[in-house]
Amino acid sequence: MSLRTQPIATELTSVAAPILEMRGISQVFPGVKALDQVSISLYPGQVTALIGENGAGKSTLVKILTGIYRPTEGEILLDGKPVQFASAQGAIDAGVTAIHQETVLFDELTVGENIFLGHAPRTRFRTIDWRTINARSRELLRQLESDIDPTIRLKDLSIAQRHLVAIARALSVEARIVIMDEPTAALSRKEIDDLFRIVEGLKRQGKAILFISHKFDELYEIAENFAVFRDGKAVGHGRLKETPQGEIVRLMVGRDVHDVFPKVEAQIGPVVLSVQGYSHPTEFRDISFDLKRGEILGVYGLIGAGRSELCQSLFGITKPSSGRLTLEGQSVEIRSAQDAIAAGIVYVPEERGRHGLALPMPIYQNMTLPSLAKTSRSGFLKAANELKLARQYAERLDLRAAALSVPVGTLSGGNQQKVVIGKWLATQPKVIILDEPTKGIDIGSKAAVHGFISELASQGLSIIMVSSELPEVLGMSDRIMVMREGLMAALYDRSEATAEVLVRAATGNA
Repeated sequence: MSLRTQPIATELTSVAAPILEMRGISQVFPGVKALDQVSISLYPGQVTALIGENGAGKSTLVKILTGIYRPTEGEILLDGKPVQFASAQGAIDAGVTAIHQETVLFDELTVGENIFLGHAPRTRFRTIDWRTINARSRELLRQLESDIDPTIRLKDLSIAQRHLVAIARALSVEARIVIMDEPTAALSRKEIDDLFRIVEGLKRQGKAILFISHKFDELYEIAENFAVFRDGKAVGHGRLKETPQGEIVRLMVGRDVHDVFPKVEAQIGPVVLSVQGYSHPTEFRDISFDLKRGEILGVYGLIGAGRSELCQSLFGITKPSSGRLTLEGQSVEIRSAQDAIAAGIVYVPEERGRHGLALPMPIYQNMTLPSLAKTSRSGFLKAANELKLARQYAERLDLRAAALSVPVGTLSGGNQQKVVIGKWLATQPKVIILDEPTKGIDIGSKAAVHGFISELASQGLSIIMVSSELPEVLGMSDRIMVMREGLMAALYDRSEATAEVLVRAATGNA
């Protein structure tokens, strides 16, 4: 099938002219053309969804818009006039600000200090005017329907509250263009609803919003317009609600995605891991289940149900108050992550950047870090062995990078997640615990990761998969354990599990 690269829906029919236009933008790095003649327009009072797989060029475009990169070619128009953002401050001065998935704020500073960092009001004696900072911070937060105290430290806030602070910071510089990069990734449904009310308020103020997300339901709820990037090129744009989701997916991946959850029926074998009466002093209690060879056990529940905490305890990060683990019929005591790895239990964390990677190190060294015994000889590391092992799993996970020698911190979020998964699979474990394995990964890459997970199960690996996404946990699991308030609320076979059944069990309305 041929994919149209021109507008695929009705042309944008906004009466107002765009606030900002990017025309024919290209960005070339050594050996890589990250953007190739892309164009996009942002309109006042409207949300434009920027859609694409990891590596499509979305992050590069954002860095150009925020003054971090200077484009190799092309022009940026603000109110119809050519502009250049020579620095991040230049973009801010022009009214462009960004709110990232992992908010770029400072834990040890107060809320008010974070909001006005770099542009603090001054007294007539040129000293920082703390009274004005706190008063204006309260007013900005009040506009966001928040009563956060501007004098408390940022580290004492929840993730959702940090997002509010980031938005207040954007409003403090009188931004006209607000970029939201995966802003809902770590939010609950209620927090997402609160954020969307704020977005509607920003639209009423006439601000143009660029919204980046992999979650189609959210995009169709909040956005008017869309632009799709693939492999550094703009391949389609139009009015979102007039364009079927299937068409957007085809544009994103360059092919039809018939089955995002390509589960292969595995031969389920004997019990590999038995968990009996597992409890933690504060997070969960009396958890008991068996995990069989070749089985994918899904774990579903609302935020705060204790899912991640259970996984971390099984991996030795936290210590249980009671309970017993049996691995292949032998009782094991997991007192540390090292004990877990030695026993054959590994854990892919939800927060890959904070807990799963050494961001400044090269990809290949991250991927082989737990497998040094395999890549060394006589106590000396062999770079050729490291690269060979890393390349094996990079290819199987469809990792997209210019080279395996580049720092893993330069990768997109989805590709970073692939590195984390790959490094643990290289240890050839008996049990792998996947905590939100496709968080922040686009639909095409999700299909690849799901296919690989299913392949591993068919080869006899036992898998615990924590997921907040109902289609994922329903599509990939052989059995599903539902947790609620630290307890195991229910355990379902694949044949009896439905979205309604799981939600009822997770909310206590079963």
